[in-house]
Amino acid sequence: MSRLTTIELHKESMKFSAGHFTILSKTKRERLHGHNFSVHAIISAMLHDDTGMTFDYREYKNKLQHLCHQLNESFLIPSQSPFARIESDDKHYFIHFNEEIIPFLKSDITLLALKNITVEELSLWFIEQLLKDNASCEAYDIQEITIKVFTGPGQSGASTWKKNP
Repeated sequence: MSRLTTIELHKESMKFSAGHFTILSKTKRERLHGHNFSVHAIISAMLHDDTGMTFDYREYKNKLQHLCHQLNESFLIPSQSPFARIESDDKHYFIHFNEEIIPFLKSDITLLALKNITVEELSLWFIEQLLKDNASCEAYDIQEITIKVFTGPGQSGASTWKKNP
């Protein structure tokens, strides 16, 4: 008998501190600020009767920790926003938004292929990064992945991927 089970990963090491601003509309944005983000993964897969476990989840824990490390101590900028334009020179990015030009040192910035830097978009980004290695999803018979990104206790956004039947 096969059984769908769920593994949840929410380790102390699955967090990052980053700056951002949320684009609220074509003409309005939040001020520059930062959060201590944390990541919570919920992975559903089939239980293997011979081992009594779904899979060695250390692989996903390590991937999530690595992704958090990539974002840590950086200012996150969405490169796909319809309301912001990015220019650069050798050392700087210049974010054009609503007649403002916001300069940043390139060394302080992580550009993400997102429309906005929100918990909803970040949760989707984490899923996309995990799915780049689809072979392990297939090998482990992973059926569903939900990622929650928290900006603090009681405030998060989530995205879910489901395997096509």
